[in-house]
Amino acid sequence: MGGHGPTTKVLYVWGVAGAGKSHLLSSFRTERASATHTAGGDDLHVVMDDVERLGDAQQVALFDAINQRALDPQAMVLVSGSLAPRDLPVRPELSSRLGSGLVFCLQPLTDDEKMAALRAHAASRGFGLRDDVVAYLLRHGRRDMASLIGTLDVLDRLSLETGREITLPMLRQMEQPELEFGSGH
Repeated sequence: MGGHGPTTKVLYVWGVAGAGKSHLLSSFRTERASATHTAGGDDLHVVMDDVERLGDAQQVALFDAINQRALDPQAMVLVSGSLAPRDLPVRPELSSRLGSGLVFCLQPLTDDEKMAALRAHAASRGFGLRDDVVAYLLRHGRRDMASLIGTLDVLDRLSLETGREITLPMLRQMEQPELEFGSGH
């Protein structure tokens, strides 16, 4: 190793539901799949969500996978859970391995950060969001980002189908399934 210590192989992210752990892991999987496909090599990365839900055999398999990748400079293990490694209801040796690398606690977004994220998502899909629509979503909708993004995607689809701008009346109408969108009113 030429005098250099081992490179961190394990990245563990934890936090409450809705903080973005699964989204982060999904993005990493997508990025790695693209890079692996381009390079034509085997995927050396382990990505595991909700580690606290693993059964005993799965915990042993994850522990072994971490150890197998320890000396490979290209390998990475990205794991998420709802608790800090030391508090996980898993085998002690797995808890120790998960805590041996970088550990990050993800915090849920503030309302201002959610507003910015919703606007960025809307912009990435080619539409703008009015202040009253964002405020209504944060006041009356489910507040986790997955639900908020899902609602925006439905609004975008409705807007495209009806040729109407996304407005507060459209959002309210969408929440009432007995109303029809096809009328154009």
